[in-house]
Amino acid sequence: MPNLTLYIQRVLELIKRYPGVIALGGFISGVSSFILVDRQQSLASWIAVILLVSWVWLMLENSLTQLFTKVFKREIPQPLLRYATQMIHQESLFFVLPFFFITTSWNSGQLVFTGLLGAAALISITDPLYYKWLAPRRWLFLALHTLTLFAALLTALPLILHLTTAQSFKLALGIAMLLSFPSLASILPIRSLRSALAVLCITLAIGSTGWLLRSWVPPATLWLTEDAISTQLQDRTPGDSLEQVSSRQVRSDGLYAYTAINAPRGLDERIYHVWQFNGSEVDRIALDIRGGRKEGYRAWSHKQNFPANPAGNWQVRVITEDGQVIGVLRFEITDPDQDATKSGEAK
Repeated sequence: MPNLTLYIQRVLELIKRYPGVIALGGFISGVSSFILVDRQQSLASWIAVILLVSWVWLMLENSLTQLFTKVFKREIPQPLLRYATQMIHQESLFFVLPFFFITTSWNSGQLVFTGLLGAAALISITDPLYYKWLAPRRWLFLALHTLTLFAALLTALPLILHLTTAQSFKLALGIAMLLSFPSLASILPIRSLRSALAVLCITLAIGSTGWLLRSWVPPATLWLTEDAISTQLQDRTPGDSLEQVSSRQVRSDGLYAYTAINAPRGLDERIYHVWQFNGSEVDRIALDIRGGRKEGYRAWSHKQNFPANPAGNWQVRVITEDGQVIGVLRFEITDPDQDATKSGEAK
């Protein structure tokens, strides 16, 4: 036992002396985990399981420390517990961030969610912010805790259990709500039926807000590896990707929206190509994809029924069953006859 105490003291001294190394280690391990998952998906489950086991320990921290004290007749030093909690936050955030950065549609509300994760990661590696600003504000600390767990579950569940993005989102949101209830109860002590109902209502409000803003949450394990808008498709390969196409072409050949989507091995997912014209939905086409292909699962929709006057701004939104945006393909349909008429009038 004296050897264990001495070992713990040495670890604490090293952590205090080189705090930047711990932060750098969390960043490197997170990026390395993403690379391993991306290139060798069989390792993904192990990485995700280790991550979630560390979260289980964090959830049961008080019970486990009491058990340790009872069995070994010694207390775990509080500084070690604080550093362990910080390292779990760092490891979790830097594990999920590469996934969310690559899947985020930066010109949408997803920017807010990924920006919050980035800010949380920055706080977790900056000791003055983490210990002097975040930790004393219990509600803010628990908010970061819940956000990090929610993001970790969104990433880990498809990798471990091969749940669809929609299933993973519902389960992750449910767990986050479940864990936020005791957290809120510690901030707003339940002393009466009214206070209990208030905590319950706040918990439900958190869950409802998360559900209503689900389109702002990137699908962590799904991203486009290739996309194209084209008038041709042969042997599952599209022709030249077009940003502009004439109304004559689309009336004669139609248009293909081609997407290759990266997904974890073993994952079967239904997605949708939602065709929009000047901001209004005109078609929604369901496509089933299967994960595991390195270049991404190739899927496409072929639209042939266009409005009488299709000239304008178009986009094809690639979304999950719950409405999370995987990517957006934008293009413009022009009307040569109308342009020629305008040109003649100008002369």
